[in-house]
Amino acid sequence: MWGAMKSPEAYKTISEVSELIGVPQHVLRFWETKFAGIRPLKRGGNRRYYRPEDLRLLRIVNHLLYTEGYTIRGVQKLLREKGAGSVLSGLDGAAPEEALDAPPSTPDAAAVPDLVAPQPPEQGEPTVALASLTLDAPAIARLQALRQELARVLAA
Repeated sequence: MWGAMKSPEAYKTISEVSELIGVPQHVLRFWETKFAGIRPLKRGGNRRYYRPEDLRLLRIVNHLLYTEGYTIRGVQKLLREKGAGSVLSGLDGAAPEEALDAPPSTPDAAAVPDLVAPQPPEQGEPTVALASLTLDAPAIARLQALRQELARVLAA
């Protein structure tokens, strides 16, 4: 909400970036430790102010992790080898910037059972009640990405 009122060139606080990208603030702080290119300015009281280039890189990292299914180490390697600009231009679709700017989608709970067809347990395999499992949005997004990749491979 706050980020929508500011100019795209304005520095943004961690709460604004968290809302824009759709990840919790602690995840943003963690990504700062894992990706050298994410270096927000820190002011009094250690408050973070993200520059437009930080926001762009955070969107790339978010897309690669949660949509493309990369691991943190995989994203680090990709950014180190190709750079953020090359990674951005290599994302699928004609307008990758628009894909990164799209608001994060949260699949509804009704879509979760359709992600994995139930299989009977093998002999000696422990069983877990599906009702006891909880999936967060990144896990659901990862499962959907894997399902799409499997469909693509099977269609080839």
